[in-house]
Amino acid sequence: MAHIVLDNCIRCKYTDCVDVCPVDCFREGPNMLVIDPDECIDCAVCVPECPAEAIVAEEDVPADQENFIPLNAEKAPKWPAITRSKAPLPGADDLNGTPNKLPFLEDY
Repeated sequence: MAHIVLDNCIRCKYTDCVDVCPVDCFREGPNMLVIDPDECIDCAVCVPECPAEAIVAEEDVPADQENFIPLNAEKAPKWPAITRSKAPLPGADDLNGTPNKLPFLEDY
């Protein structure tokens, strides 16, 4: 089982999680990160690093966000790997915790 990046990452894109990932499984979209389920080793070291609390084990994905399981799998092969942290998006702290951000997801 992989870990999944959820809705709260959208428009925040904190990257604290990528520095601790031992297998470089994070992929970077324009305004969100996803986890490549084929690379994730389910170590969970990224979970406490996420200021947005947007990373959970696949079995712990809330029912209203189960669509993020296939979304992570779909975007991971298309988006480039990110292996070093960078500044979050402008306004991330203000948007952290805003629900239902999926309509704002950007793609390349």
